[in-house]
Amino acid sequence: MTTGPDPHSDEIAALKAVLAAEREARVKAEADLALAQARASGAEAMVEHLKLMIAKFKRDRFGQSSERGRKLLDQLELQLEDLEATAAEDAVAAELAQSAVGRNDTLQNVRRRKPARAPLPAHLPRERVVIPGPTVCPCCGGRLAKLGEDVTETLEVVPRQWKVVQTVREKFTCRSCEKIAQPPAPFHPIARGRAGASLLAMILYAKFGNHQPLNRQSEGFAREGIDLDVSTLADWVGACTATLAPLVELIRLHVMAAARIHGDDTTVPVLAKNQTITGRLWTYVRDDRPFGGAAPPAAVFFYSRDRAGVHAAQHLASYAGILQADAYAGFGDLYEARRSPGPIAEAACWSHSRRKFFVLADIAKATTSPGRKSPVSVSPLAFEAVRRIDAIFDVERNLNGLPEAQRLDLRRKHVVPIVEGLRAWMRAERARLSRHNEVAKAMDYMLSRWAAFVRFLDDGKICLTNNAAERALRCVAIGRKNWTFCGSDRGGERAAAIYTLVATAKLNDIDPEAWLADVLRRINDHAASRLDELLPWNWRYSDRAAEAA
Repeated sequence: MTTGPDPHSDEIAALKAVLAAEREARVKAEADLALAQARASGAEAMVEHLKLMIAKFKRDRFGQSSERGRKLLDQLELQLEDLEATAAEDAVAAELAQSAVGRNDTLQNVRRRKPARAPLPAHLPRERVVIPGPTVCPCCGGRLAKLGEDVTETLEVVPRQWKVVQTVREKFTCRSCEKIAQPPAPFHPIARGRAGASLLAMILYAKFGNHQPLNRQSEGFAREGIDLDVSTLADWVGACTATLAPLVELIRLHVMAAARIHGDDTTVPVLAKNQTITGRLWTYVRDDRPFGGAAPPAAVFFYSRDRAGVHAAQHLASYAGILQADAYAGFGDLYEARRSPGPIAEAACWSHSRRKFFVLADIAKATTSPGRKSPVSVSPLAFEAVRRIDAIFDVERNLNGLPEAQRLDLRRKHVVPIVEGLRAWMRAERARLSRHNEVAKAMDYMLSRWAAFVRFLDDGKICLTNNAAERALRCVAIGRKNWTFCGSDRGGERAAAIYTLVATAKLNDIDPEAWLADVLRRINDHAASRLDELLPWNWRYSDRAAEAA
């Protein structure tokens, strides 16, 4: 039987077309919604990222830093000084006011309670001033017998004294052969100089230890009636640097002979043509005391015009050991296995890694007030990372100064579990974070260099931080505010040489000025084969003072 056309076929086709159009519209709408959500999420992430960047920049400019913290400490100490002076002034005024009205019975009540003062140094000379006592009894006129005495000690200072030392060499003539005999001229600290060793040492330490530029020293000398212009002082500084150069080289050799050294650098403005450029002062520190080493500590400084990695390669050309430093890319070639005379093992600084988390935690804390949510979305992971790293520092403090083997054994027992827990925690949390997250970046800094960070767990000589080098550079950071800039590249090299001597003396608990004075007095008359006797760790002020006496 023949069937005719389905009367509903057109309706079915129309419905299918409507369903297809609706499905297409729904798919398009879902795609548009996903795109809009992605854009919104990206915009939100960018907003959060920009907020965090702004907070970091504000913190860098206005927040805490190592140097800014020291400035704040200086301000607080100045404020304390002012308050102490004000309190003393008010107490004296109150005492005078009560004395004027005859009320001496309550004077004790207005006096400030101050802690008991330590006795004055026993090594200082004592000048005895005796107040004459009565010769007869003021009551009956009878004869007096000494019962004892009360002694009050007052610290006093003798103003700086200048003198001219005349070295006289008498001439004698022989009546028989008519030849003239005369003792040889003594060695002077510097050639053609009219300055004694103590004066030269005072100038050097004032410039590089107390950060007092030569022009200010010259002005101070003029107020004391001594005319020494800046050019004369600069000439003496240059001559002393050349005279002391052999000791600088001996210190460099001593530092580079260590199995482990610390390395770091800092900026130093250098005067150039119509401008100042940013040079660098590098330091490498040998300090074996944390693992009970017997070798004396020392620090050597170098100057460079920029921060190119070639400078570090030159400084450490002969070194093959362990370098404890930050993640400066210029050190990268030093860690190559094919390097000659051998690869340098990298030991990372945990203080640098902790600082990255601490900054984020500090920003979150600083931007959050009671009852108000922080405008910067910083994960609490930063706080947790700081807590875990601080636990490592807590253990390490108790290991400082122990012998290498004991130190390593205790680390394996107490530190390894904490470090392994930290790594596992970071890996798990890092997988949940975007690569643009600031906490993720801080984690990547550690995880990508994990071998360098955990090297201390296999070697008792390695420290947890690079603080030894940072402490050595502190003198440069403080001095920058006083002398503003180095006059030239040669000036930077001179500064590096004298910083080497001053920093090494301080590391050995030696008075740098007294040591420099004695060395300048003796070095030109000292055998070159025995120059090591003049190094700070072989020098004792008490011995030299006894010889002088």
